[in-house]
Amino acid sequence: MAKFLAELLGCTLPDKGTSPGMFQSRSQPHLGLRHASKQRDNMPQTPLLTGMLVSRGYNNKNLYQSPNQTKEEGYGNAGLCYRDNALVSGSLEALIHHLVPSMDYYPDMTYSFTFLLSSRLFIHPYELMSKVCHLCVEQQRLSDPQADKIRIRKLAPRILQLLQEWTETFPYDYRDERMMRSLKELTQRMASGDELYRKVVHQMIQVLIRKLTTLSQYEEALVKVNATATDRLTVLKAKPQAIQRDMLSVCNDPFTVAQQLTHIELERLSYIGPEEFIQAFEKKDPLDNDKSCFSDHKKTSNLEAYVEWFNRLSFMVATEICMPVKKKKQRARVMEFFIDVARECFNIGNFNSLMAIISGMNMSPVSRLKKTWSKVKTDKFDILELQMDPSGNFYNYRTAFRGATQRSRTANSTREKIVIPFFSLLIKDIYFLNEGCSNRMQNGHVNFEKFWEMAKQVSEFMVWKKVECPFEKDRKILQYLLTAPVFSEDTLCLASYDSEGPENNMEKDRWKSLRYVPSPG
Repeated sequence: MAKFLAELLGCTLPDKGTSPGMFQSRSQPHLGLRHASKQRDNMPQTPLLTGMLVSRGYNNKNLYQSPNQTKEEGYGNAGLCYRDNALVSGSLEALIHHLVPSMDYYPDMTYSFTFLLSSRLFIHPYELMSKVCHLCVEQQRLSDPQADKIRIRKLAPRILQLLQEWTETFPYDYRDERMMRSLKELTQRMASGDELYRKVVHQMIQVLIRKLTTLSQYEEALVKVNATATDRLTVLKAKPQAIQRDMLSVCNDPFTVAQQLTHIELERLSYIGPEEFIQAFEKKDPLDNDKSCFSDHKKTSNLEAYVEWFNRLSFMVATEICMPVKKKKQRARVMEFFIDVARECFNIGNFNSLMAIISGMNMSPVSRLKKTWSKVKTDKFDILELQMDPSGNFYNYRTAFRGATQRSRTANSTREKIVIPFFSLLIKDIYFLNEGCSNRMQNGHVNFEKFWEMAKQVSEFMVWKKVECPFEKDRKILQYLLTAPVFSEDTLCLASYDSEGPENNMEKDRWKSLRYVPSPG
């Protein structure tokens, strides 16, 4: 993970002559913290369970109301601190109490999302679940068989609503058997003796199981796709002349290829859980001497898989250009084709594929092909490079991206709703926010003001990843994009020198070292 982050967080637009793995660090973006009350728009919202629950005593009139406090709300000596009615800090125990519903209180849904997202920096999800279950049962006297049935009837839907929010927004937490066990124990207690609640619980758990099953199937499919790509590369190494197809022979329409790239992007985005952003920056809680918060129970690696897809696309573009069987005119045509694909990605709002293509064309094995570039009309490429220029902390990209998000908010068609960010920059922004502010205050309180801002950024991503791809799938193109052989950097260099020989002593030395040392890939 450390190596992954080191590579990822330096990920900016490579200068010509560098590979996607040779990123240059840029200036840290300025991310000022705003008050929580200004950050709750567009947070993930979970619908109420059913209209039937409302009719059974679940009054949602005060659903979003939090205690209107301007000073500490006490839990022993450590409480919750508010500023201008916005929660800014609190002890971990007080924040956990604040999550649990009562007869006359239900936590603001933006608070639930923010705390469930950030709490894993301090406590394992299964430990949090255990504490929530204990508070629900003991504090609300649900363990008392003589408890007022009316009281239980009013409280149960509130607790079930909280559990639904948790299972809907953070389903991957429940890959941990301890989480699932606690969920079943609490929901059985809530639903005992009430047929309606039993139906609600059954539906909630079935939806959760379907999500986890779908995730497992997706992970298995990724393994098969990667194995196929590896097999094809092995065949290519054994028989270099075995290259029968290239991208242009599969599809020569840039718009169609851009559409299929968008299919891949949106599918892979859809499986990234919000908690994966926090897990990527995991640090040991300074108040806990024994353990890291979740490194030993990491449940998914969809974020890493998505970054690997970016790298694959970059290297695939370079491979398509440098294939040894191509002549200069063919290589120029491939370059122009991918420039057009990148432009179509920009028009669609697929900034991640756009950047991957630009990165691939800026790798040194491609950028050094001066004779080939001389035959390419580069005006469109220059414009795209300008849009993704890293100067000013990617000012041009951020301006274009804001335009795409504004279009998405007011869109009438699904196509206009597509917003796929340059993912490595999104990760970098969240990383610097995490590094730039302490998780805890000097008094040991959790710095919740920081986590409001972090949750706001993650929640925006969750809106983007839910967009359904409106384009028709082309299985043949998708299969090629996902499994076509991709050269390593050394193999690309050799192919580049075979296409246009070394021009200076440095290139000649590099060429000799590659020719006489077996390439790893």
